[in-house]
Amino acid sequence: MSEEPQTTRSGAGRKRTAARLASVQALYQIEVTGSGAESVITEFGRFRLGHKEEGKEEGKGEGEDWGEADLALFADLVRGAASRLPELDRMIAAALSPEWPLERLEVVLRAILRVGAYELLARADIPARVVISEYLGLGYAFFSGGEPGMVNGVLDRLARTLRPQEFLPKDDPAPHR
Repeated sequence: MSEEPQTTRSGAGRKRTAARLASVQALYQIEVTGSGAESVITEFGRFRLGHKEEGKEEGKGEGEDWGEADLALFADLVRGAASRLPELDRMIAAALSPEWPLERLEVVLRAILRVGAYELLARADIPARVVISEYLGLGYAFFSGGEPGMVNGVLDRLARTLRPQEFLPKDDPAPHR
């Protein structure tokens, strides 16, 4: 899989990665609590993104460093995925095998697939291979079993359906549309 250039990864790339991680966590929160996308976006922007949480008890742990994130990308991913949930769920369900319906998947795994699918669908400015690679990385960050492979397979199928021109062989004489 192609990744963003190293020079980009050091600054803007890291901010986009942090935005993707936060958007998965925000979608998880929306599903678990029933909160609205706008209130979760506001909460993350005010209290989490770019802030370091303190340990619950003084001197207990370092807290969680959410890192600096691309707030515009974060808001777009959360708002877009939440508003297009039925469409995303249909696309994801079609890419899953029959023995693994969407409802059977763990909530975090659903969130990863939903945000990744939204980014493939709505963010043509970001190469499909970068999107797949980023969400595959998040799959590995959250899971140690077969889930990252599922993320890779589902997002690859969606990318090839939504952006077939990005997967044409380099020597293909067909015009890119």
